[in-house]
Amino acid sequence: MANTLVPPAHESLERHAALFQALSDPRRLRILDLLRSGEQCVCDLLTDLDCGQSLLSFHLKTLRDAGLVTMRKEGRWSYYQLDPDTFAHAEQAVAAYRVPAHKRRTLPVSCCA
Repeated sequence: MANTLVPPAHESLERHAALFQALSDPRRLRILDLLRSGEQCVCDLLTDLDCGQSLLSFHLKTLRDAGLVTMRKEGRWSYYQLDPDTFAHAEQAVAAYRVPAHKRRTLPVSCCA
């Protein structure tokens, strides 16, 4: 596990930002929740979500670009599933910002008074 006191490299910050942005939308979180049960065809996702095909495609592309889901084609159908490696990275990304209690600084009381 990485040292949590070392700031992430610029490339990691960009990846973290894309990841957190992808996770910031309730509809995308719903898609991820649907995919927790396993791979699904895009037509099944359309049935379960209250949105049009173009909006679903936009959200799925955002999730793919962030690496949260993978897609495979079978004929004319597209199938999506979660990428577990990216979720492990997301856990590490959040942990990178955690500062152990013994390393936290407290502001002097007089500075903001």
